[in-house]
Amino acid sequence: MLTPTSNSTPPPTTEHQDPGAEAKDQKVRYRTLSPKWRSTMAALTASSILLAINQIFNLGFFVDYVMLDSRYMYLITGVMLCMVFITFPGSKHSPTHVPWYDLAIMMAIGLIFSYFAFNAERIVLEAWEYASPTIGIWLALVTWVIVLEAGRRAGGWPVFIIVAIFSLYPTFADRLPGVIAALSIPIQEVAIFHVMGEESLFGIPMRVFAQLVFGFLIFGVTLQFTGGGPFFINLSFALLGHLRGGPAKVSIFSSGLMGSMSGGPISNVLTTGPLSIPAMRRIGFTKEYAAGIEACASTGGVFMPPIMGATAFVMASFLNISYLTVAVAAIVPSVLYFFGLYMQIDAYAAREKLPGLPREELPKVGQVFKDGWYFIAVFAALIWMLVYLQREAVAPFYATGLLLVINQLTKHRLSFEKLMELVASIGKLLAELAGILAAIGLIIGGLAVTGIAGTIANDLVYLAGDNVLVLLFMGALTSFILGIGMTVTAAYIFLAIVLVPALTSAGLDPLASHMFVMYWGMLSFITPPVALAAFTAASVANASPMRVGFEAMRLGTIIYFVPFFFVFNPALLLQGSAWENLQAISTAIVGVALVAAALQSYLVGVGHLGRGVKGAIIRALIGLSGLTLALPAGGLFGFSQILLLGLALVFFGVAMGLRQSGKPVTPP
Repeated sequence: MLTPTSNSTPPPTTEHQDPGAEAKDQKVRYRTLSPKWRSTMAALTASSILLAINQIFNLGFFVDYVMLDSRYMYLITGVMLCMVFITFPGSKHSPTHVPWYDLAIMMAIGLIFSYFAFNAERIVLEAWEYASPTIGIWLALVTWVIVLEAGRRAGGWPVFIIVAIFSLYPTFADRLPGVIAALSIPIQEVAIFHVMGEESLFGIPMRVFAQLVFGFLIFGVTLQFTGGGPFFINLSFALLGHLRGGPAKVSIFSSGLMGSMSGGPISNVLTTGPLSIPAMRRIGFTKEYAAGIEACASTGGVFMPPIMGATAFVMASFLNISYLTVAVAAIVPSVLYFFGLYMQIDAYAAREKLPGLPREELPKVGQVFKDGWYFIAVFAALIWMLVYLQREAVAPFYATGLLLVINQLTKHRLSFEKLMELVASIGKLLAELAGILAAIGLIIGGLAVTGIAGTIANDLVYLAGDNVLVLLFMGALTSFILGIGMTVTAAYIFLAIVLVPALTSAGLDPLASHMFVMYWGMLSFITPPVALAAFTAASVANASPMRVGFEAMRLGTIIYFVPFFFVFNPALLLQGSAWENLQAISTAIVGVALVAAALQSYLVGVGHLGRGVKGAIIRALIGLSGLTLALPAGGLFGFSQILLLGLALVFFGVAMGLRQSGKPVTPP
């Protein structure tokens, strides 16, 4: 039986991933801790979880002591910032030990955040964000520097540079060109606004993280440690492994599910890629194509409901709507993306005559469900609590508790050592996100205190000349550039502040605008020259990174168009009437299938579309037919459905007529 942990499936070639490569990468990024520091991290992780549970469930520490939200934010942020300086080395000189200066920073964090937590009521009642005592000003300045360094360690130099510029922006805004100029504010006033206000360090990113996302992160890590990853991969092989191109279709299904849990394209590639890529290579996929499929599938998991990483919750807070509304809106675009990927794989496998894996080597569906039925049950319980009870904050905690209890009654129960590994992984994830989101919050503060965000939006609309299409292209390019080197959530938050107001000012739907920048901010993971997810998959497949990047870009072509489609008409986000939604979805599905056929030069039911100049023309016409069908009727441009259907039929008819003319087109 083929399982993620077995060696029963032989590698397809002698080329394989260095088993120490991933471990080496992790050592560079994360500090290797001694037993003493591992225990310290476990204690800090447990403290942060207990603080979150107490606040979210309103337990009052079981003595009816209700803690102010601001006090809670100071305490939990201080704990997690300490975790950042334990987890991430400041330089290559301290990969295995916590140096004295990190210890000093942690002591400073403990003292400063304890002071702020103790004075939380005074900070609110006396408005320290505008007029703080002298000691508060000095402590705020030190906190500012610490948060910048935490952002650098957790998110890298791109995060540090962007955050430093925008958080300091109010201090030099009067010396900038007129378009982005503002009144200058003394640095001490900026510091207290950043640290004691509700729109900067403790703005939307950290508030959503500490009050909503926290539980989902714990659930995602717990799901993987209790065997959720192997279960979903085995289930994918059992259901799809025997189909033509089966391992590639398995990659789509398993990576989509795993990506929804982890919210990170790179970690997703490293989780599912080592199994799916060799299996794809075994049946005849090239290593570049196999790696490209894995990169696209892993990236697409980020916007696959129900969890969608942290971004969906941040988006819901920006829009002041429920998380469920965001998750429902994300269903159709994510389905279109994965459907387009699936159809391309199917067309490629049919064209190249690539079989599935032998059934006798695949796990049985019944056995897979018997071993892991409770993962489905827990997922169902989570969705029930989210959709029916609408308890977004507490649902993941209940789901995690249920999962751990059931898991301990099975053969997969966690040992004490495994439980400590689970806690360590939760700590690493919390530290990473806390460091990044705390820093990103300073960007919001820098723009909020000057009021420049609205000015930038107006200037963008002015530069676009009131042309919505030009504004969208500008937005797509800006989103893509800012998505380079930043996490999806960090890039989205920045764009939601700077770019989305310009899109909504131009008359676009707010939810569609937020989705648009999220999608385009994510596309850098599969688009050269950066393409971090593609390059990670290339390392697993031992293939050329740039070739994998371009392959991933071609395979993910659909996602470059989908954001424009749902901005043109939010019916693809299920924001229209039932008839409008059904009409937009049905034509989009057929259109995506035709675009996939054009990209792979093979149309199911028709065959190969040809080579050379004639083949290129046929493929272009089929692609135009698909794009015309996928473009929603009505909405921004008001195209009628009859017009779009007519154009699509004309393009398709000409393509088929051209294919039938002259000598028959045959596969190579």
